[in-house]
Amino acid sequence: MLKMVGNSGQISLGKKYAGKYFEVREQEDGVIVMTPMRVIPESEAWLHTLEMREKLARADAWMDADAPTGTSRWQGRG
Repeated sequence: MLKMVGNSGQISLGKKYAGKYFEVREQEDGVIVMTPMRVIPESEAWLHTLEMREKLARADAWMDADAPTGTSRWQGRG
């Protein structure tokens, strides 16, 4: 894809990328690298820590090993 920078200094990447965030880095040789990013609220950052990922992995493993058998007393109540 070849794009030209307009007089305002902007480049249009197309509607596919509308509303998305990118980290923009310029390398020493002038190459510009754009990396798609996701932004999370500071109040949710704890969900993305290594400790939480490990806890979630253990919970997933437990759920796989202890899957419901269908004999729950709550079965069919709601």
